[in-house]
Amino acid sequence: MDRDAPADFSPRFAGSGRLKDKVCFVSGSSSGIGRAVARLYAAEGAKVVVTWHKDEAEGEEAAAEIRAEGAEVLLLQLDATDRDNCFAAIRQTVDHFGRLNVLVANAGIQKSQPDFTKVDPDWIHTIFATNVFGYMWLAQAALEKMTEGAALIFTTSVNAYRGHKYLIDYSATKGAELGFLRALAASLADKGIRVNGVAPGPIWTPLIGETMPEEDVANFGQDVPMKRPGQPNEVAPSFLFLACEDSSYITGQVLHPNGGIPVNG
Repeated sequence: MDRDAPADFSPRFAGSGRLKDKVCFVSGSSSGIGRAVARLYAAEGAKVVVTWHKDEAEGEEAAAEIRAEGAEVLLLQLDATDRDNCFAAIRQTVDHFGRLNVLVANAGIQKSQPDFTKVDPDWIHTIFATNVFGYMWLAQAALEKMTEGAALIFTTSVNAYRGHKYLIDYSATKGAELGFLRALAASLADKGIRVNGVAPGPIWTPLIGETMPEEDVANFGQDVPMKRPGQPNEVAPSFLFLACEDSSYITGQVLHPNGGIPVNG
């Protein structure tokens, strides 16, 4: 792939109202997979919370795209590592829209490092604080507001299942997310709240060009059976399925839009 090739966040088909009037909070939705999910949710009739971390202009751009779908949007800054900030964001959501129906915990970070012995301890704390603790804080906050029929969806990764030799710390966080969603799903099943995940394979997002070496970017996605990386808008429908009533008998499960990589579970 060309490092500067754009990612595609646009919904691929017209909406059919499957999330009409649902309030959906999508963390990490100013870019990447989260941005495509937020746009698809909006196209399906949802009221959407978009969050940004460092780039407010990017968040504003994503929010404008959602408004163009005719949807209501609340734009918030979110630091997933900060428990108080996560609780405040959920509180602002409910104060603004009156409820919360769907939480997508998606904000995450990664950094390629071929030699694990050189992974900085501070970075390990940061990646776990973002990718694991951030999911936990958002889930805790959301569950104070959610009722029967609500859904939580976590973005994990194919690397939770097969690992990645240059993303060892990242793979570990994604495995933790997987265990968390399965345990939480078991805990909440009798309350009528579903918890599921999506484990994308190589998806072309801005994060890839920003965090991977040039040679890896050039060959990104070529090692999967479909011989190409996916686009964010090819992953977003998995999040739609798990958010709407089409998946009413599914909890504790993970969908795998990964270009054909065999995984177990």
